[in-house]
Amino acid sequence: MADTIEWLEAIGRDASLRHAPADELKSKLEQAQASAALTAAVATGDSSRLAQELGHKPMYSPQSSQTGHEEAEPEDDADAEPQDVPATDEDMSSSLA
Repeated sequence: MADTIEWLEAIGRDASLRHAPADELKSKLEQAQASAALTAAVATGDSSRLAQELGHKPMYSPQSSQTGHEEAEPEDDADAEPQDVPATDEDMSSSLA
């Protein structure tokens, strides 16, 4: 498995390998005696054998979401302090008279 991971790293680092046609890359992997799973994945485009070799375990996301917020308890209006309300033009003119 370590050899397979090293090959995947090498393919990722080297643009000529990364963008090589599948048959060319398969040939290079066979010459280097890479694992059968990696060679098959390159040749067919099916990564299932490679996932099996690497011990892939599916990860499932949790069913609960942490994006929701609890709603605040409504405040009792009787205990609330009065809010300052800005004066209107009518209030200002009646206080001047």
